[in-house]
Amino acid sequence: MIDICLGLLVFAAFLLALSSVRIIYEYERGVLFTLGKFSRIMNPGLRIIVPLIQSMRKVDTRIKTVDIPKQEVMTRDNVPVSINAVVYMKVINAEKAVLKIQNYIYAVSQYGQTALRDVIGNKELDFVLTERAKIADEIKLIVDKETDEWGIDITAIKVQDIELPTDMKRVMARQAEAEREKRATIIKSTGEVIASKNLQEAAFKLSAAPGALHLRTLQTLADISSDQSNTIIIPIPMEILKAVEGFAKTAKKKT
Repeated sequence: MIDICLGLLVFAAFLLALSSVRIIYEYERGVLFTLGKFSRIMNPGLRIIVPLIQSMRKVDTRIKTVDIPKQEVMTRDNVPVSINAVVYMKVINAEKAVLKIQNYIYAVSQYGQTALRDVIGNKELDFVLTERAKIADEIKLIVDKETDEWGIDITAIKVQDIELPTDMKRVMARQAEAEREKRATIIKSTGEVIASKNLQEAAFKLSAAPGALHLRTLQTLADISSDQSNTIIIPIPMEILKAVEGFAKTAKKKT
């Protein structure tokens, strides 16, 4: 009977010793409580606590991602947009993260939604579409300032999708198309101006050299004649026509 009791005591002591051992990984910190009161922060490694008297809560200090779900926000110029973002955060003070806030991940998500609405509501649509980085920086500044009291560091905030109403998409598509046509027209007209200047300069040079214009005409005819489907019209110089006309008048007088 004594042996059985001794064995039970040894087994109970073993379970008690086993329950007092805690292993904290490198990326974790342990928040130790003694009789429900905060005692200290425990660093990574093998740690011993007093069962039933002490308890420990582990806190992950790695960077976490928190989604800000897509929500419809009215911009300053009264355009509704659906927008979502993602928050990158990490715990820098395990004590505050446990004692100051019940669920810091949920709290960051909710506060991020509020900050997103405030920032987008004070910006016009063009700014929202073209300055995502600046908007993200403003949201980060607001959220980081509040979460500092919770022992949380906001490392970055990224604005992901910005969805516009269907009617607004069509209007912007027409605007973009008109802008492209405008640029194409400007480029084409600029090219025509440059081409006309070059043609004018070439005409002056050809007219200055005797026979150069006829040589250019013959060269053009040679280029055209290489294609059998082209119809070639040979221009006759005015001098030849005048000579033929004078010859006809002379022959008529003689008769």
